[in-house]
Amino acid sequence: MNNELRDALEILGRERNIPREALLKAIEDSLLTACRNHFGKAENCVVNIDRDTYEYSIIQKKQVVEEVTDPVMEISLPDALMIDKSAKLGDEVDIPIDSQKFGRIATQNAKGVIVQKIREEERNSLYRDFFEHEHQVMTGVVQRFLGKNISINLGKADAILAESEQIKTETLKPNQRIKVYVLEVKNNPRGPRISVSRTHPDLVKKLFEQEASEVRDGIVEIMAIAREAGSRTKMAVVSHDDNVDPVGACVGVNGTRVNSVVDELGGEKIDIINWDDNPAYLIENALSPAKVIVVVADEDAREAEVIVPDNQLSLAIGKEGQNARLAAKLTGFKIDIKSETQAQELGLFDEFGISAPSYDEDGNPIFAEEIYEDEDYEGDYDEEAYEDADEAYEEPSEDEEIPEDTEEEPEA
Repeated sequence: MNNELRDALEILGRERNIPREALLKAIEDSLLTACRNHFGKAENCVVNIDRDTYEYSIIQKKQVVEEVTDPVMEISLPDALMIDKSAKLGDEVDIPIDSQKFGRIATQNAKGVIVQKIREEERNSLYRDFFEHEHQVMTGVVQRFLGKNISINLGKADAILAESEQIKTETLKPNQRIKVYVLEVKNNPRGPRISVSRTHPDLVKKLFEQEASEVRDGIVEIMAIAREAGSRTKMAVVSHDDNVDPVGACVGVNGTRVNSVVDELGGEKIDIINWDDNPAYLIENALSPAKVIVVVADEDAREAEVIVPDNQLSLAIGKEGQNARLAAKLTGFKIDIKSETQAQELGLFDEFGISAPSYDEDGNPIFAEEIYEDEDYEGDYDEEAYEDADEAYEEPSEDEEIPEDTEEEPEA
Protein backbone atom coordinates (compact mmCIF):
# COMPACT_ATOMS: atom_id res chain seq x y z
CA MET A 1 0.00 0.00 0.00
CA ASN A 2 2.83 2.37 0.87
CA ASN A 3 4.64 1.57 -2.37
CA GLU A 4 1.43 2.28 -4.24
CA LEU A 5 1.07 5.58 -2.36
CA ARG A 6 4.64 6.58 -3.19
CA ASP A 7 4.22 5.71 -6.87
CA ALA A 8 0.90 7.56 -7.07
CA LEU A 9 2.36 10.69 -5.47
CA GLU A 10 5.38 10.66 -7.77
CA ILE A 11 3.20 10.37 -10.88
CA LEU A 12 0.84 13.07 -9.64
CA GLY A 13 3.73 15.36 -8.79
CA ARG A 14 5.24 15.04 -12.26
CA GLU A 15 1.97 15.50 -14.11
CA ARG A 16 0.79 18.50 -12.09
CA ASN A 17 4.24 19.92 -11.27
CA ILE A 18 3.52 19.76 -7.54
CA PRO A 19 6.30 19.18 -4.98
CA ARG A 20 6.15 15.87 -3.09
CA GLU A 21 6.14 17.66 0.25
CA ALA A 22 3.03 19.61 -0.74
CA LEU A 23 1.22 16.37 -1.59
CA LEU A 24 2.21 14.76 1.72
CA LYS A 25 1.06 17.86 3.56
CA ALA A 26 -2.29 17.59 1.76
CA ILE A 27 -2.67 13.99 2.99
CA GLU A 28 -1.81 15.02 6.55
CA ASP A 29 -4.42 17.80 6.43
CA SER A 30 -7.02 15.42 5.04
CA LEU A 31 -6.44 12.94 7.89
CA LEU A 32 -6.77 15.74 10.44
CA THR A 33 -10.03 16.72 8.76
CA ALA A 34 -11.22 13.14 9.07
CA CYS A 35 -10.32 13.20 12.79
CA ARG A 36 -12.26 16.41 13.23
CA ASN A 37 -15.32 14.92 11.57
CA HIS A 38 -15.05 11.66 13.52
CA PHE A 39 -14.27 13.05 17.00
CA GLY A 40 -15.76 16.53 16.70
CA LYS A 41 -12.37 18.18 17.25
CA ALA A 42 -8.79 17.50 16.23
CA GLU A 43 -6.72 19.86 18.39
CA ASN A 44 -5.13 16.90 20.16
CA CYS A 45 -4.58 14.79 17.03
CA VAL A 46 -1.19 14.44 15.36
CA VAL A 47 -0.56 12.90 11.93
CA ASN A 48 2.92 11.65 11.05
CA ILE A 49 4.01 10.41 7.63
CA ASP A 50 7.48 8.94 7.22
CA ARG A 51 9.08 10.68 4.22
CA ASP A 52 11.11 7.57 3.35
CA THR A 53 8.77 4.62 3.92
CA TYR A 54 5.46 6.51 3.52
CA GLU A 55 4.18 4.77 6.66
CA TYR A 56 1.71 6.99 8.46
CA SER A 57 0.22 7.09 11.94
CA ILE A 58 -2.47 9.08 13.73
CA ILE A 59 -2.02 9.80 17.43
CA GLN A 60 -4.62 11.27 19.77
CA LYS A 61 -3.14 12.87 22.86
CA LYS A 62 -5.28 12.66 26.01
CA GLN A 63 -4.64 13.92 29.50
CA VAL A 64 -4.94 11.43 32.38
CA VAL A 65 -7.59 12.65 34.86
CA GLU A 66 -9.42 11.21 37.83
CA GLU A 67 -12.86 11.99 36.39
CA VAL A 68 -13.42 12.32 32.64
CA THR A 69 -15.54 15.30 31.54
CA ASP A 70 -14.38 15.46 27.90
CA PRO A 71 -13.82 11.99 26.40
CA VAL A 72 -12.08 13.44 23.35
CA MET A 73 -9.44 15.30 25.35
CA GLU A 74 -9.27 13.25 28.57
CA ILE A 75 -8.80 9.64 29.69
CA SER A 76 -9.28 7.96 33.06
CA LEU A 77 -6.32 6.57 34.94
CA PRO A 78 -7.42 2.90 34.64
CA ASP A 79 -7.83 3.25 30.86
CA ALA A 80 -4.51 5.04 30.59
CA LEU A 81 -2.74 2.26 32.47
CA MET A 82 -3.98 -0.20 29.87
CA ILE A 83 -2.07 1.79 27.24
CA ASP A 84 0.91 2.89 29.29
CA LYS A 85 1.67 1.10 32.55
CA SER A 86 3.73 4.04 33.79
CA ALA A 87 0.92 6.56 33.32
CA LYS A 88 -0.19 8.67 36.28
CA LEU A 89 -2.60 11.55 36.88
CA GLY A 90 -1.67 14.67 34.91
CA ASP A 91 0.32 12.78 32.29
CA GLU A 92 -0.42 12.88 28.58
CA VAL A 93 -1.01 9.56 26.86
CA ASP A 94 -0.63 8.88 23.12
CA ILE A 95 -3.51 6.80 21.79
CA PRO A 96 -3.14 5.25 18.31
CA ILE A 97 -6.10 5.89 15.98
CA ASP A 98 -7.19 3.44 13.29
CA SER A 99 -8.20 5.54 10.26
CA GLN A 100 -10.15 2.61 8.81
CA LYS A 101 -12.75 3.10 11.55
CA PHE A 102 -13.60 6.57 10.25
CA GLY A 103 -17.11 6.85 8.89
CA ARG A 104 -18.09 7.40 5.27
CA ILE A 105 -18.72 11.11 5.76
CA ALA A 106 -15.34 11.65 7.39
CA THR A 107 -13.66 9.75 4.56
CA GLN A 108 -15.46 11.76 1.89
CA ASN A 109 -14.52 15.02 3.58
CA ALA A 110 -10.90 13.90 3.78
CA LYS A 111 -10.94 13.09 0.07
CA GLY A 112 -12.37 16.53 -0.65
CA VAL A 113 -9.54 18.16 1.32
CA ILE A 114 -6.94 16.28 -0.73
CA VAL A 115 -8.54 17.33 -4.02
CA GLN A 116 -8.78 20.95 -2.85
CA LYS A 117 -5.17 21.02 -1.67
CA ILE A 118 -3.96 19.53 -4.95
CA ARG A 119 -5.84 22.19 -6.90
CA GLU A 120 -4.41 24.94 -4.71
CA GLU A 121 -0.88 23.62 -5.15
CA GLU A 122 -1.44 23.29 -8.89
CA ARG A 123 -2.51 26.95 -9.06
CA ASN A 124 0.42 28.02 -6.90
CA SER A 125 2.84 26.02 -9.03
CA LEU A 126 1.42 27.59 -12.18
CA TYR A 127 1.70 31.03 -10.62
CA ARG A 128 5.35 30.44 -9.66
CA ASP A 129 6.16 29.27 -13.19
CA PHE A 130 4.71 32.37 -14.84
CA PHE A 131 5.93 34.75 -12.14
CA GLU A 132 9.46 33.79 -13.17
CA HIS A 133 8.61 35.09 -16.67
CA GLU A 134 7.34 38.46 -15.45
CA HIS A 135 8.99 41.29 -17.45
CA GLN A 136 10.14 38.74 -20.03
CA VAL A 137 9.01 37.92 -23.57
CA MET A 138 6.89 34.85 -24.20
CA THR A 139 5.43 33.36 -27.37
CA GLY A 140 1.69 32.86 -27.39
CA VAL A 141 -1.20 32.01 -29.68
CA VAL A 142 -4.17 34.30 -30.23
CA GLN A 143 -7.03 32.35 -28.67
CA ARG A 144 -10.20 34.41 -28.76
CA PHE A 145 -11.52 37.96 -28.55
CA LEU A 146 -13.07 39.11 -25.26
CA GLY A 147 -14.76 42.32 -26.28
CA LYS A 148 -11.88 44.67 -27.11
CA ASN A 149 -9.41 42.52 -25.19
CA ILE A 150 -7.68 39.44 -26.60
CA SER A 151 -6.99 36.12 -24.87
CA ILE A 152 -3.49 34.83 -25.59
CA ASN A 153 -2.68 31.19 -24.84
CA LEU A 154 0.78 30.84 -23.29
CA GLY A 155 0.70 27.07 -22.95
CA LYS A 156 -0.47 26.18 -19.46
CA ALA A 157 -2.44 29.39 -18.94
CA ASP A 158 -4.14 32.18 -20.86
CA ALA A 159 -3.06 35.83 -20.69
CA ILE A 160 -5.04 38.99 -21.36
CA LEU A 161 -3.86 41.45 -23.99
CA ALA A 162 -5.83 44.57 -23.04
CA GLU A 163 -6.95 47.07 -25.67
CA SER A 164 -4.52 49.66 -24.26
CA GLU A 165 -1.61 47.23 -24.76
CA GLN A 166 -2.44 46.41 -28.38
CA ILE A 167 -0.72 48.00 -31.37
CA LYS A 168 -3.42 50.12 -32.98
CA THR A 169 -2.28 49.42 -36.52
CA GLU A 170 -2.01 45.67 -35.96
CA THR A 171 -4.81 43.24 -36.76
CA LEU A 172 -4.43 39.93 -34.94
CA LYS A 173 -6.16 36.77 -36.08
CA PRO A 174 -7.15 33.58 -34.20
CA ASN A 175 -4.36 30.97 -34.00
CA GLN A 176 -1.73 33.58 -34.93
CA ARG A 177 1.57 33.16 -33.06
CA ILE A 178 2.94 36.37 -31.55
CA LYS A 179 5.50 37.45 -28.98
CA VAL A 180 4.27 39.42 -25.99
CA TYR A 181 5.87 41.18 -23.04
CA VAL A 182 4.62 39.87 -19.67
CA LEU A 183 3.60 42.96 -17.72
CA GLU A 184 2.31 41.40 -14.53
CA VAL A 185 1.42 38.05 -13.00
CA LYS A 186 -1.07 38.02 -10.12
CA ASN A 187 -2.09 35.05 -8.01
CA ASN A 188 -5.81 34.42 -8.19
CA PRO A 189 -8.11 31.77 -6.67
CA ARG A 190 -9.04 30.72 -10.19
CA GLY A 191 -5.46 30.60 -11.41
CA PRO A 192 -2.74 33.13 -12.29
CA ARG A 193 -3.97 36.34 -13.91
CA ILE A 194 -1.42 37.31 -16.56
CA SER A 195 -1.33 40.70 -18.28
CA VAL A 196 0.74 41.05 -21.46
CA SER A 197 1.64 43.87 -23.83
CA ARG A 198 2.59 44.46 -27.45
CA THR A 199 3.29 48.18 -26.94
CA HIS A 200 5.73 48.24 -24.01
CA PRO A 201 9.20 49.66 -24.90
CA ASP A 202 10.87 46.73 -23.14
CA LEU A 203 9.33 44.38 -25.71
CA VAL A 204 11.73 45.90 -28.26
CA LYS A 205 14.62 45.55 -25.81
CA LYS A 206 13.88 41.89 -25.09
CA LEU A 207 13.49 41.09 -28.80
CA PHE A 208 16.94 42.53 -29.49
CA GLU A 209 18.32 40.46 -26.61
CA GLN A 210 16.97 37.39 -28.37
CA GLU A 211 18.35 38.40 -31.77
CA ALA A 212 21.73 39.88 -30.81
CA SER A 213 24.13 37.85 -28.68
CA GLU A 214 26.12 41.01 -27.93
CA VAL A 215 23.06 42.56 -26.31
CA ARG A 216 22.20 39.33 -24.49
CA ASP A 217 25.74 39.01 -23.12
CA GLY A 218 25.91 42.65 -22.00
CA ILE A 219 28.64 43.67 -24.45
CA VAL A 220 26.18 46.06 -26.07
CA GLU A 221 23.77 47.80 -23.72
CA ILE A 222 20.47 49.39 -24.67
CA MET A 223 20.53 52.64 -22.69
CA ALA A 224 17.18 54.12 -23.66
CA ILE A 225 14.14 53.40 -25.80
CA ALA A 226 11.42 55.78 -26.96
CA ARG A 227 8.54 54.11 -28.72
CA GLU A 228 5.31 54.94 -30.48
CA ALA A 229 4.06 51.40 -30.99
CA GLY A 230 3.19 50.45 -34.52
CA SER A 231 4.86 53.51 -36.00
CA ARG A 232 8.43 54.21 -34.89
CA THR A 233 10.99 53.44 -32.19
CA LYS A 234 14.25 55.20 -31.36
CA MET A 235 16.83 53.19 -29.44
CA ALA A 236 20.16 54.40 -28.02
CA VAL A 237 22.92 51.82 -27.58
CA VAL A 238 26.46 51.78 -26.24
CA SER A 239 29.26 49.21 -26.47
CA HIS A 240 31.40 48.14 -23.52
CA ASP A 241 33.93 46.67 -25.95
CA ASP A 242 35.90 49.05 -28.20
CA ASN A 243 36.04 46.36 -30.87
CA VAL A 244 32.25 46.04 -31.12
CA ASP A 245 30.11 48.55 -33.00
CA PRO A 246 26.86 48.81 -30.99
CA VAL A 247 24.70 49.98 -33.89
CA GLY A 248 26.11 47.36 -36.24
CA ALA A 249 25.60 44.62 -33.66
CA CYS A 250 21.89 45.48 -33.42
CA VAL A 251 21.40 45.92 -37.17
CA GLY A 252 23.16 42.68 -38.08
CA VAL A 253 24.59 41.55 -41.41
CA ASN A 254 22.44 43.00 -44.18
CA GLY A 255 20.01 44.15 -41.50
CA THR A 256 18.97 40.60 -40.55
CA ARG A 257 18.69 41.26 -36.83
CA VAL A 258 16.77 44.51 -36.93
CA ASN A 259 14.55 43.23 -39.74
CA SER A 260 13.61 40.22 -37.62
CA VAL A 261 12.44 42.56 -34.85
CA VAL A 262 10.65 44.80 -37.36
CA ASP A 263 8.79 41.79 -38.80
CA GLU A 264 7.70 40.69 -35.32
CA LEU A 265 6.34 44.18 -34.66
CA GLY A 266 4.41 44.34 -37.90
CA GLY A 267 6.72 46.68 -39.82
CA GLU A 268 7.39 49.22 -37.07
CA LYS A 269 10.32 51.50 -38.01
CA ILE A 270 13.34 51.29 -35.71
CA ASP A 271 16.09 53.95 -35.52
CA ILE A 272 19.24 52.81 -33.73
CA ILE A 273 21.62 55.54 -32.56
CA ASN A 274 24.80 55.77 -30.51
CA TRP A 275 24.40 56.71 -26.86
CA ASP A 276 26.55 59.57 -25.54
CA ASP A 277 27.01 60.77 -21.96
CA ASN A 278 27.16 64.33 -23.25
CA PRO A 279 23.52 65.44 -23.64
CA ALA A 280 24.34 67.71 -26.60
CA TYR A 281 25.80 64.87 -28.64
CA LEU A 282 22.99 62.55 -27.51
CA ILE A 283 20.34 65.03 -28.64
CA GLU A 284 22.10 65.46 -31.97
CA ASN A 285 22.12 61.70 -32.47
CA ALA A 286 18.50 61.40 -31.33
CA LEU A 287 17.32 63.89 -33.98
CA SER A 288 18.83 61.70 -36.69
CA PRO A 289 18.37 61.48 -39.65
CA ALA A 290 18.26 65.30 -39.55
CA LYS A 291 21.56 67.21 -39.60
CA VAL A 292 22.18 69.62 -36.74
CA ILE A 293 24.18 72.87 -36.68
CA VAL A 294 24.42 73.35 -32.95
CA VAL A 295 22.92 72.01 -29.71
CA VAL A 296 22.90 73.99 -26.47
CA ALA A 297 21.77 71.80 -23.56
CA ASP A 298 20.92 72.94 -20.03
CA GLU A 299 21.20 69.87 -17.81
CA ASP A 300 19.63 71.52 -14.75
CA ALA A 301 16.52 72.69 -16.59
CA ARG A 302 16.49 69.60 -18.82
CA GLU A 303 16.00 71.87 -21.83
CA ALA A 304 17.89 72.15 -25.09
CA GLU A 305 18.05 74.67 -27.95
CA VAL A 306 18.75 73.08 -31.34
CA ILE A 307 19.53 74.89 -34.59
CA VAL A 308 19.24 73.02 -37.87
CA PRO A 309 19.73 74.06 -41.51
CA ASP A 310 16.62 75.46 -43.14
CA ASN A 311 16.23 72.41 -45.37
CA GLN A 312 16.45 70.07 -42.35
CA LEU A 313 13.73 71.63 -40.19
CA SER A 314 10.90 69.40 -41.44
CA LEU A 315 13.09 66.32 -41.11
CA ALA A 316 14.17 67.23 -37.58
CA ILE A 317 10.60 67.75 -36.47
CA GLY A 318 9.22 64.79 -38.41
CA LYS A 319 5.73 63.97 -39.53
CA GLU A 320 3.27 65.33 -36.97
CA GLY A 321 6.28 66.14 -34.75
CA GLN A 322 7.15 62.48 -34.26
CA ASN A 323 10.93 62.70 -34.72
CA ALA A 324 11.34 65.53 -32.22
CA ARG A 325 8.85 63.97 -29.84
CA LEU A 326 10.69 60.64 -29.78
CA ALA A 327 14.02 62.45 -29.39
CA ALA A 328 12.63 64.28 -26.35
CA LYS A 329 11.42 61.02 -24.81
CA LEU A 330 14.71 59.29 -25.54
CA THR A 331 16.91 62.00 -24.01
CA GLY A 332 14.62 63.32 -21.28
CA PHE A 333 15.12 66.89 -22.54
CA LYS A 334 12.57 69.43 -23.73
CA ILE A 335 13.88 70.22 -27.20
CA ASP A 336 13.26 73.56 -28.95
CA ILE A 337 14.17 73.32 -32.64
CA LYS A 338 14.88 76.40 -34.72
CA SER A 339 15.88 76.71 -38.36
CA GLU A 340 19.05 78.62 -39.26
CA THR A 341 17.01 81.56 -40.54
CA GLN A 342 14.91 81.68 -37.37
CA ALA A 343 18.07 81.52 -35.25
CA GLN A 344 19.63 84.44 -37.13
CA GLU A 345 16.46 86.51 -36.78
CA LEU A 346 16.37 85.81 -33.03
CA GLY A 347 20.09 86.49 -32.64
CA LEU A 348 20.75 83.03 -31.25
CA PHE A 349 24.14 82.69 -32.93
CA ASP A 350 25.36 85.81 -31.15
CA GLU A 351 23.75 84.68 -27.91
CA PHE A 352 25.51 81.33 -28.10
CA GLY A 353 28.78 82.99 -29.13
CA ILE A 354 29.16 81.12 -32.43
CA SER A 355 29.12 82.09 -36.07
CA ALA A 356 26.65 80.90 -38.66
CA PRO A 357 27.86 77.81 -40.50
CA SER A 358 29.40 77.75 -43.94
CA TYR A 359 28.49 75.11 -46.51
CA ASP A 360 30.48 72.69 -48.61
CA GLU A 361 30.20 72.30 -52.38
CA ASP A 362 27.29 69.87 -51.99
CA GLY A 363 25.31 72.36 -49.94
CA ASN A 364 25.83 70.56 -46.64
CA PRO A 365 26.62 72.74 -43.63
CA ILE A 366 30.04 72.61 -42.07
CA PHE A 367 28.83 72.19 -38.53
CA ALA A 368 29.99 74.23 -35.58
CA GLU A 369 30.80 72.60 -32.28
CA GLU A 370 28.08 71.37 -29.97
CA ILE A 371 27.83 73.49 -26.82
CA TYR A 372 26.95 72.26 -23.37
CA GLU A 373 26.62 74.61 -20.43
CA ASP A 374 28.19 72.30 -17.87
CA GLU A 375 31.39 70.91 -19.39
CA ASP A 376 31.99 68.62 -16.42
CA TYR A 377 28.70 66.84 -16.90
CA GLU A 378 28.68 63.24 -15.72
CA GLY A 379 24.97 62.87 -15.11
CA ASP A 380 22.84 59.82 -15.56
CA TYR A 381 20.23 59.35 -18.22
CA ASP A 382 16.72 60.35 -17.16
CA GLU A 383 14.38 57.66 -18.43
CA GLU A 384 11.19 59.63 -17.77
CA ALA A 385 9.54 60.55 -21.05
CA TYR A 386 8.90 64.26 -21.54
CA GLU A 387 5.21 64.37 -22.29
CA ASP A 388 5.03 68.03 -23.30
CA ALA A 389 7.95 67.92 -25.68
CA ASP A 390 5.85 68.54 -28.77
CA GLU A 391 4.89 71.98 -27.42
CA ALA A 392 8.49 73.11 -27.76
CA TYR A 393 8.78 72.94 -31.52
CA GLU A 394 6.92 74.09 -34.58
CA GLU A 395 4.80 71.63 -36.55
CA PRO A 396 5.61 71.38 -40.29
CA SER A 397 2.89 72.21 -42.77
CA GLU A 398 1.19 69.34 -44.58
CA ASP A 399 2.65 70.31 -47.96
CA GLU A 400 6.21 70.57 -46.62
CA GLU A 401 8.27 67.66 -47.99
CA ILE A 402 11.19 65.88 -46.43
CA PRO A 403 14.33 66.02 -48.60
CA GLU A 404 15.05 62.68 -50.23
CA ASP A 405 18.84 63.02 -50.33
CA THR A 406 19.24 63.10 -46.55
CA GLU A 407 21.52 60.47 -45.04
CA GLU A 408 19.70 58.37 -42.52
CA GLU A 409 20.70 56.29 -39.54
CA PRO A 410 20.14 52.53 -39.93
CA GLU A 411 16.45 51.81 -39.72
CA ALA A 412 13.98 49.33 -40.92
